[in-house]
Amino acid sequence: MTNELLTDEHRLLRDTVLDFARTEFGPIADEIDRTDAFPSDLFPRLGELGILGVTVPPEYGGAGADLLSGVIAVEQLARVSGSIALSYASHANLCVNNIYVNGTEEQRQQYLPGLCTGELIGGLAITEPEAGSDAVGLQLQAVSDGDDFVLNGTKTFITNGSIADVMVLYARTDNMERKRGITAFIIETDSPGFSVSKTFDKFGHRGSPTAELSLNDCRVPRANVLGAVNQGADVMIRGLDIERVFVAGEPLGIAEEALALSVEYAKQRRQFGKAIGSFQLIQAKLADMYTGVEAARALVYQTATAAAERNVHKEAAAAILFTAEMATRVALDAMQIHGGYGYMNELPLGRLVRDAKLLEIGAGTSEIRRIIIGKELLK
Repeated sequence: MTNELLTDEHRLLRDTVLDFARTEFGPIADEIDRTDAFPSDLFPRLGELGILGVTVPPEYGGAGADLLSGVIAVEQLARVSGSIALSYASHANLCVNNIYVNGTEEQRQQYLPGLCTGELIGGLAITEPEAGSDAVGLQLQAVSDGDDFVLNGTKTFITNGSIADVMVLYARTDNMERKRGITAFIIETDSPGFSVSKTFDKFGHRGSPTAELSLNDCRVPRANVLGAVNQGADVMIRGLDIERVFVAGEPLGIAEEALALSVEYAKQRRQFGKAIGSFQLIQAKLADMYTGVEAARALVYQTATAAAERNVHKEAAAAILFTAEMATRVALDAMQIHGGYGYMNELPLGRLVRDAKLLEIGAGTSEIRRIIIGKELLK
């Protein structure tokens, strides 16, 4: 079924991105994790590969491809490094696609070309210390002042926060309204009053920088409002559905890699005089891992394809819910199959486990995803 959704262009993209990932940062993926250091030259190389603006039309420097292409790109990057895949997704979808879909022609012309080449790095800033799962409960204030808005407050757990040049940022512009009092902005991070107050030492996705941001009387031109004033919640909710589908490619890629490593190990590792792959309990684990990966792929690919034609609020939540939880199980099973070797940092199994777990938390927790699905079913 999933093969029917793939065009020759999708297959070429899949093979090209995986080959790039294996060659360009595969040899240093463990070092990136160990040192928690982001490769400074990576974004321009991803720009040369042509995937930074994967869903953006060529007139702005993008590839003009569909959402499924973006899913495939992040999936293949994640097979080699979840950290790179996460930073890529934050840039290519949460920032670049958001500006293309919601931006004015002037905003597109100003920001998209540099973001598509990798000259500029992008990110998204929603989460605050008191507004995580409650995405519309944010408190960072944006007050109108002539041709500008003046922003004050804090954003936290922001992917690419310490390396981004351009961010889509949500702020409260009307304290009397909860949902209708939010506005989205495009903010340049070298603006006076914008600073990185903290970087986080994370359990997984090490090398993909996560930061806390402080805005103190930070002026943003009114021309940088993304969408309309006080209509940012609509921009946010539409964007979150596409984000969930796009980001679901990452746990899919992590699980694929865990399965592939396990199959190869089961063929080679010998115990009791024969390959462990001949033992039925190992075969059962592999069978369950394969079934989970293929079920997730079908759900994610079909949802990405359907998103071009209709609202996928329920399906997007289901896609990332199922795929993220599946990836954690598969990564843990891969570690079990590898035995003591799987627990050693010489192999990437621990990294796969740690990276997989975040996908049950970010882009809306598994609990929030279940609530979304339940409400949609009961409408």
